[in-house]
Amino acid sequence: MGRQSKVIDMSLQRLSLFLSERGPFEAFPLKTILFTLVFLLAALPRPLAAQHPDSAPAATPPAKASTELTPAELKAIELPPDKSVEQTITVHGKTLHYTATVGTIRLTDNKGKPTGDVMYTSYVLDHDKGAPDRPVLFAVNGGPGASSVYLNLGAIGPKHLSFAVQGDSASDPAALTDNPGTWLDFTDEVFIDPIGTGFSRSLVPDAETKKLFYSPTPDIQYLSLVIYKWLVKNDRLLDKKYLIGESYGGYRGPRMTHYMQSTLGVAMNGLILVSPYLNPSFGNGNLSPIPWMITLPAITAAYLERQHKLTADAMQPVIAYTEGDYAEALIKGPQDKAATDAMIAKVTQMTGLDPSFVRYSGGRLDTEAYLREVHREQGEIGSVYDSNVTLPDPFPYAPMQESSDPILESIVAPTTTAMVNFITNTVGWKTDAQYYALSYKVNREWDRSGRTLRQGAVDDLREAMAADPSMNVLVVHGWDDLSCPFMGSLLTQNELPVKLASQFSVHEFPGGHMFYSRWSNGEGLHALGEALVEKH
Repeated sequence: MGRQSKVIDMSLQRLSLFLSERGPFEAFPLKTILFTLVFLLAALPRPLAAQHPDSAPAATPPAKASTELTPAELKAIELPPDKSVEQTITVHGKTLHYTATVGTIRLTDNKGKPTGDVMYTSYVLDHDKGAPDRPVLFAVNGGPGASSVYLNLGAIGPKHLSFAVQGDSASDPAALTDNPGTWLDFTDEVFIDPIGTGFSRSLVPDAETKKLFYSPTPDIQYLSLVIYKWLVKNDRLLDKKYLIGESYGGYRGPRMTHYMQSTLGVAMNGLILVSPYLNPSFGNGNLSPIPWMITLPAITAAYLERQHKLTADAMQPVIAYTEGDYAEALIKGPQDKAATDAMIAKVTQMTGLDPSFVRYSGGRLDTEAYLREVHREQGEIGSVYDSNVTLPDPFPYAPMQESSDPILESIVAPTTTAMVNFITNTVGWKTDAQYYALSYKVNREWDRSGRTLRQGAVDDLREAMAADPSMNVLVVHGWDDLSCPFMGSLLTQNELPVKLASQFSVHEFPGGHMFYSRWSNGEGLHALGEALVEKH
């Protein structure tokens, strides 16, 4: 029994670590946790009596599995060759002629054995020979386990699809329209789908796939290599280069920039981080006030938006209170009753929440508890990505959230349908392989065991800026986002050395994690991106 107890302890420790360190990709309902526990227990060794040599015949050792795919197996899963199609779009009254390309970058190990194929979608403006060289922007989303479809069709690509806004449904039409907010008028664009997302695929067995692709540092290294390979393949090494990353892509961005700069010898001229998972190492909520400071302004912004009062000016006193009296009251703790009572009254007024809920929370608003509470009377559940985007709560009497996130529930179908149709019909890159807009398998298998992910990407960001004083970093957030709240980036900005501060700017928009999906934000985001590129 000692061996079994040890296995149980190790299994539960791994489960606890996995759940406590999950990124901003998804929440884990209670039923998912229970299913995982059952799975772990079912995987334990049989009772010792059943393993005794007298009670069962000796098993024949299984044949050693091959770690390489045969040439025939490789050919069977070969993705199509690169395919391009000419397109046009009118932006700001000017007609742009561009070429849309769907292609792949082959990855190999140090012996030349194929390990993976990374798919990309690029949009390159047609221009006359002799014209100034065009900048090129590389885009990655997050998860881990998200393809680049969200930045592509939701934010800056030449085609647009509405998603992640209140009232959207999974069966909404997936027809694409021209995007007036596209960045194609000032930079070419390359959208990269990491291994396991989109049509990108590993060519090695599962164990090696996890080692090569589903871990923070190898992920940074191979995605950076993809950018290097694309630049060489398309003769663009000498052009200005930019990188944009959303969510976990906001963790990838600084680390990829530093790695390419210091190891691959490719320097980015600018970095854009959209709702970034940038600095998760601020501490825990038991002693540090910072986790509560990060979420309070986003919760307040959501309330102001419901009151039609959300503006940058309205948020300034919220931020000032959070950095001042709120933080001080949290540090003093309940021993200072007057400060605590005043803080609870202020938080109740700022958020519009039930006074009893705020009082029993001690003014420390847990995200999951808040999302259950804020729309409870309407029988709805809010999204961690934008708490004002709701769906009916299918399990309203459960003690914890049992359903998936409302935004995640509604975006997979339309984005998958729209992107696959664009790739296979508009561009003509024919494949019947499955496309993963969101891969829960990748997210589930991601290695969160080391310190690298918990430390965040701020150290790499500082080193990259220090090494290149002309490189600027633009950070953009939605006010209502509780997955990667804007306050985390503001506090990160506050802690930057003075000599780096001028290279780093933070801007907020109405909306949540995918604030860019709102048409009204497209022009402002376009202006910020264009200004960054024009600095060089």
